[in-house]
Amino acid sequence: MDKQAFKTALDFLKSSSEKKKFIQGVDLIVNLKNLDLKQNDQQVDLFIQLPHPRGKKTKIACFCGPELAANAKQNCDLAITLDQFPQYDKKKIKKIASEYDFFLAQANIMPEVAKVFGRVLGPRNKMPNPKAGAVVAPTANIKALVEKFSKTVRVMAKSQMNAKALIAKENQPENEILDNAFFIYESLKKSLPQEDNNIKSVLLKYTMSKPIPVGMAPEEIKKLWEEGAARAVTSRKQLLEKL
Repeated sequence: MDKQAFKTALDFLKSSSEKKKFIQGVDLIVNLKNLDLKQNDQQVDLFIQLPHPRGKKTKIACFCGPELAANAKQNCDLAITLDQFPQYDKKKIKKIASEYDFFLAQANIMPEVAKVFGRVLGPRNKMPNPKAGAVVAPTANIKALVEKFSKTVRVMAKSQMNAKALIAKENQPENEILDNAFFIYESLKKSLPQEDNNIKSVLLKYTMSKPIPVGMAPEEIKKLWEEGAARAVTSRKQLLEKL
């Protein structure tokens, strides 16, 4: 599947979606097949650095010791120093888990981070991740890390056979939306054991729109769209008849 296939889907998405009173996000959905997600080595968990920002501010917090504190306070949206850990109860940790996208941590205080924050951040997939480069030395360049994570998206499929990601905002330049979509698709494909043979379908959608399949000809997309609309009308009629 090439970038033109994504452009065809995006063009149809633009022309067929109702305008909302807010700027919608653009989501990429990749449905998977021929994988056993019960096997850890077949699960998907990627940190992908995109060519362009997603039009949404990425909020980054850092757990730090005294060595990294000044650097973290200057560059992150939130710096939580080791001496502040006792101030964080479960309710407060849940709040920051919902507000911040990525968490960095100074490597030599990770045992304390896990002890205080792990029970809440772990199940939400928000713990500082060494695989992503989020667990750092006390001398780390936090500014460079923040720049990296501001364009990073985490793509996962651990319990369901699909991977989803917010790739852009609808008002971004078309080339940025297409670059981000295609880059995620290619990165995900190359990470799969059988590449294309593990991908069932690819979809683009706005926050509140129907999904549009990528890789279909425009007339096929239109037919599928019209059939879906007709089924929705029929379902509403059947529901009214039962009332």
